[in-house]
Amino acid sequence: MQLDRQTFQDRLNEGKAAYAQGDPSDACPYNRFGDAEEQFGYRYWTRGWSMARSAAESQPQRPAAASTGQ
Repeated sequence: MQLDRQTFQDRLNEGKAAYAQGDPSDACPYNRFGDAEEQFGYRYWTRGWSMARSAAESQPQRPAAASTGQ
C-alpha cells in the first residue's frame, strides 16, 4: 500500500462511514501499534471518525414535534 493522498482520503472516508453506521471509535480495523501502513490507517481512520462526530455534534438539534393528542 502506498501512503499517499488517495489512501489518506480513503481512510478518512472509511472512518466517516463507520461513524455514520454507528460504529464506536474503537472499532477501527487498523492497528495503532502495527507497521507503518497500519499506523497510517489507524491515524486517518480515527481522524475521519472524529471529524464525522464533530460535524454531527455541531449541527443544531431539532426539537421533536409536539404531539397534540388529537
